[in-house]
Amino acid sequence: MVGVGARIAALLTGREITPEGFTGTLEPDERVLADSRARRGEVVLATDRGLWVDDHRVPWHLVSKATWASGALEVIEALEVEHLEGGVVVVSDAVPRRLPLPDPGRIPETVHRRVTGAIHSRQHHDLPSGGAWFVQRRTPGGVVLHVRADPGTDPDEVRTLAAGVGEKLGRARG
Repeated sequence: MVGVGARIAALLTGREITPEGFTGTLEPDERVLADSRARRGEVVLATDRGLWVDDHRVPWHLVSKATWASGALEVIEALEVEHLEGGVVVVSDAVPRRLPLPDPGRIPETVHRRVTGAIHSRQHHDLPSGGAWFVQRRTPGGVVLHVRADPGTDPDEVRTLAAGVGEKLGRARG
């Protein structure tokens, strides 16, 4: 149970109270937008900076995919594999994490809004061995271009195409 003093402080600062059991450390100006607790007890927080599961925050621009179905939030985090010229980042998908949320509150719609809001544009490119997604995402530092290969696509083909795009972007900005 949260005390009256904590509730008054939250009202005055405009910052919501973090749920009991949350083990992460929010930034001083990070705002809680929604919270829930997973079936196994993990605290799930959506903030203006990212999605927290216990003490791990995934920044919104690194949430590759999030879906809500059958009472569970499934989140796939993008792992940065390589940084190329022109602000291009080759990413791969981590193993999906499924979080059953018996009482989801505003988590599903908040996550959906934040993940889609971080996408500036997206385009699929076909390659001889498959394809790759080029997704421009908004970050706190500006827009970054993520390149993610489709399953089974030759990573060297993806890197070559991504590096070429990065060089063009670097020249255009230069």
